[in-house]
Amino acid sequence: MKYGKKYAESIKAFDRTKQYEVGEAIDIVLNNAKAKFDETIEFHCRLGVDPKQADQQVRGVIVLPNGTGKTVKVLVLAKGDKADAALAAGADYVGAEELVAKIQKDNWFDFDAVITTPDMMGVVGRIGKLLGPKGLMPNPKSGTVTMDVAKAISDIKAGKVEYRLDKQAIIHCAIGKKSFGKEKLVENYNALADAILKAKPAAAKGQYVKSVSVTSTMGPGVKVLPKNA
Repeated sequence: MKYGKKYAESIKAFDRTKQYEVGEAIDIVLNNAKAKFDETIEFHCRLGVDPKQADQQVRGVIVLPNGTGKTVKVLVLAKGDKADAALAAGADYVGAEELVAKIQKDNWFDFDAVITTPDMMGVVGRIGKLLGPKGLMPNPKSGTVTMDVAKAISDIKAGKVEYRLDKQAIIHCAIGKKSFGKEKLVENYNALADAILKAKPAAAKGQYVKSVSVTSTMGPGVKVLPKNA
């Protein structure tokens, strides 16, 4: 595979076969994040579970100590006083059937998260096939189907992230921006790593955390010495 000049230089800057302590790994990532924009720092974790088995799913939410650095646009589908509460809490868009119709007819997706109240799930279900593939479908487990819409909005705006397995048993998650600096990124990394350890399914056998790496948007991955359960 042919790499760009900056990427090729970055690869030579560290041992790609070595597992580094998290602080050292993030230092390497930051030193090699050479794009002209504020690169996102990403966490990738391969687990020793079978994602095809219902009793081996790993999924949860966590509010990162230092947020994600991303401005999140929140859509709330609610009515009455819950709609009023959503507006007061800083939701970017609030509505009901009319916004569901807008998504259906106009393919409108100018938002990053969707929150709804339980009574609206019948309406939201009409666009489940549109929201699901984008990872936007509200879910009680992620706190996005709730009567406390104000808290849900606050958590998301503060940096709540959802982590879940993909089909290859890997969790991918953003843990901040290059501009955060080492200390804040290490705090976010540790919070996410600890949450994943606590979410270990009872049915998981053998080594739970197989491998972990951190990377920037445009940079190479750096292996991290994983915590293990």
